[in-house]
Amino acid sequence: MDRRSFLRASTVGGAAAAASSLAAPAIAQGRITWRMVTTWPRNFPGLGVGAQRLADRITAASDGALTVEVYSAGELVPPLQSLDAVIDGTAEMSHGAAYYWQNKSVALSFFTGVPFGMTSRELAAWVRYLGGQELWDEVYDQFGVQGFLSGDTGTQAGGWFRNELTSLADIQGLRFRTPGLGGRVWQLMGASVTNMAGGEIFQALQSGALDAAEFVGPYNDLALGFYQVCQHYYTSSFNEPGLATEIVVDKAKFQALPSNLQAIVRDCAQAEYDQVPSDFYANDPRALATLVNDHGVIVHKSFPDDILQAAAGAAKEVLGGIVNSDDELTRRVARSFIDSVKLLRTRTENTDQTYAAARERFMDYSDL
Repeated sequence: MDRRSFLRASTVGGAAAAASSLAAPAIAQGRITWRMVTTWPRNFPGLGVGAQRLADRITAASDGALTVEVYSAGELVPPLQSLDAVIDGTAEMSHGAAYYWQNKSVALSFFTGVPFGMTSRELAAWVRYLGGQELWDEVYDQFGVQGFLSGDTGTQAGGWFRNELTSLADIQGLRFRTPGLGGRVWQLMGASVTNMAGGEIFQALQSGALDAAEFVGPYNDLALGFYQVCQHYYTSSFNEPGLATEIVVDKAKFQALPSNLQAIVRDCAQAEYDQVPSDFYANDPRALATLVNDHGVIVHKSFPDDILQAAAGAAKEVLGGIVNSDDELTRRVARSFIDSVKLLRTRTENTDQTYAAARERFMDYSDL
């Protein structure tokens, strides 16, 4: 889908949603309607589609006992106010990324993506089996909400740049869109960092307000049209190695649900966490081929070594500050994350990476 078609579809969807009723959630004859607000444009590949599919899963699995209505970015609240909408009762559920809310608690960044941190499988292992969910619950208890993993983009792309990055010097003063702890890392390396919702990035690039931007990867980036402004594309990110999306629910309303509906919400969120990466894995390579073959994008697999070295040093500085935070809960989240990385990376590096390296060296599929 090209950017013009995507934006046209989003506009039509937004107009339809705006025309619909925004009445309070209905509870009639044992049936409940919840509103889900998202940070994504309507019909946005992978993420917006995943949010709608999650809502449809919950509605279908509960046979309509819990119906979830989706309001995409800007339809009910601005995209980066989605969590606040749940906290203040405007909506019962939000779909976004926890690091968007690091101004509320820096600990939330650990449940999305950390520079040189966990891959997707490592993050899921930490959250599900090594105490991550329990710590996440403690963080969100402060705001009366609860979070669940709801999607996985895999390792994201490093971003779009007007000019090739040849050394660390090229970063100085670069106006760059990138969120979370990764934004802090780029800032320490000399970039001028800002965050904005995905649907706002293209205009900022086109106007010159931004020099560079990263969002997700080829599947999303093709739809947003970044190639029209920037031609240099770095396809492996160090600051978002296994990004997770979340759903957040009003905790009191969630706990008031019958146990079977609570289970449906949890299980449908987990099913989406496992389905979304398949969507990205299937479509990222095809989108990248389109970017290269049809739009002349210049692909760089990795950043120069001096940038990576500086980024790793900055990441250690950022993490070191968080581990020594004045907030006890934030310290516990950071320590649990770091201890889990030390354990889980042994599985990734000794098994997964070793296999991938062997396949790259010895198995040629081109003649089959």
